[in-house]
Amino acid sequence: MRYRTIGTTDVRVSEVGFGVWTVSTTWWGVTDEAFGVRLLQEAVDRGITFFDTADTYGNGLGETILAKALGEQRSRITIGTKFGYDFYHHTARRGHEELPHDWRPEYVRFALEQSLQRLQTDHVDLYQLHNPRLDAMQRDDLFAALEALKREGKIRAYGPALGPAIAERQMEEGAYAIEQRRVDLVYIIYNLLEQMLGEALFTRGRRQQTSFLVRVPHASGLLDGTVKPETVFTENDHRFHRVSTEDRKKQWQGDGLRKVQQIGFLTQETGRTLGQAAIQYILAEPSVASVLPNIYNSALLREFAAAVETPPLASAELARIHELYAANFGLATTPSETSV
Repeated sequence: MRYRTIGTTDVRVSEVGFGVWTVSTTWWGVTDEAFGVRLLQEAVDRGITFFDTADTYGNGLGETILAKALGEQRSRITIGTKFGYDFYHHTARRGHEELPHDWRPEYVRFALEQSLQRLQTDHVDLYQLHNPRLDAMQRDDLFAALEALKREGKIRAYGPALGPAIAERQMEEGAYAIEQRRVDLVYIIYNLLEQMLGEALFTRGRRQQTSFLVRVPHASGLLDGTVKPETVFTENDHRFHRVSTEDRKKQWQGDGLRKVQQIGFLTQETGRTLGQAAIQYILAEPSVASVLPNIYNSALLREFAAAVETPPLASAELARIHELYAANFGLATTPSETSV
């Protein structure tokens, strides 16, 4: 494993991180807490030191399971968690719909104290605004509170985790966070097939020394072999709810797999699987600090953790990807739905 630093801070993260949502939300089929604990412990054994969660994952389970699995190794690991959704006072929720946000300074402090108790620690390394809108980014009182928490040593770095879904809106929010708030980090969706946010934000981030965390590096399964032509999404699969209609599901799946057929050169005599090449593609961007693939079994953990040991993408490979993406991989241009 290799490690990178967040922005201008002294916070170090493993180049491959572990998104705790896979073992705390049931969205990926993991319902056995003991299995989740073992998977988190195995991740540390494989060199992963960055674990990202949120207070809303499993209504707190995403933090308590991390403490249960790795509490004794707190000094070895970097913890990221998120805040903003008020699940304490708004318990009624249908499916994946958003809860109300609360960005008041007093709520931020309350939410942090609750997270610290569940995590059984005295500080959070990366504290992230969970899917903020531009109005939250424009609140001076919110960012004054975050700076105060940083001075107090309760958080070491902060920034927004952008989402959900609408890339155009996230571009504006990310640009504001980087250029106006000088945040330490921004968490985005970015991958071989979905490069919009990277194109809009990476140059800004490099200029301001802002780091990026990247989720959905495998385009919701298109780039790791878990989505095949015969794959049928069930109602408990988060992708079932992301795509609006059955026709859109088929289009996303079919077009995505046609694109994947054109990037086989990334695995031919390179020593990389496609899933590993997808991670190496993102790590070729110097402002990216960590990539967080969806890890929900030991096989995926082994493959993704070993990605950093495979050959980095050559300049010719990167140029070819750029050409394919610019031409939409030869497919007719159609509106796309982001893989969240």
